[in-house]
Amino acid sequence: MLPEVYEAGKEPFFLILDGITDIRNFGAIARSAESAGVDAIVLGKKNAASVNAEAVKISAGALTRIPVCRVTNIQESIKYLQESGLKIVGASEKTSEIYFTCQLTGPLGLVMGGEDKGLSDGSLKQVDTLVKIPMLGNISSLNVSVAAGILLFEVVRQRLK
Repeated sequence: MLPEVYEAGKEPFFLILDGITDIRNFGAIARSAESAGVDAIVLGKKNAASVNAEAVKISAGALTRIPVCRVTNIQESIKYLQESGLKIVGASEKTSEIYFTCQLTGPLGLVMGGEDKGLSDGSLKQVDTLVKIPMLGNISSLNVSVAAGILLFEVVRQRLK
């Protein structure tokens, strides 16, 4: 997918899902990703939601319009994307950098972690930058599909400036 995006003269925008297992979250994320102009979703072959009719329905058909790249190893895919010129940004509460202070323009890969553990240790070590969504209430995290929507559309906002 990446060579096709570059050949089309576009700035690549890939979404990497590291351990997203819930089909409802996957479908909702795919819907937001397609709406935000993501070029492809990278998803592991193991420990990942299925790409099936239910996922397509939940995504409101977005999964019929956006390529899903099933990969054996998420960390190898991140490395490939980095070597191909993409900045890799991971979402994690384990950082002090708030997402709207981070430059999210140019060739980009956004990594969202699993519902229960967040980003895997391998992904945490590999990303170029970590960002978080500030939380003011007593609950310290958002549903991953909500967090993905916020971050995807921050990329859109910055690219439209």
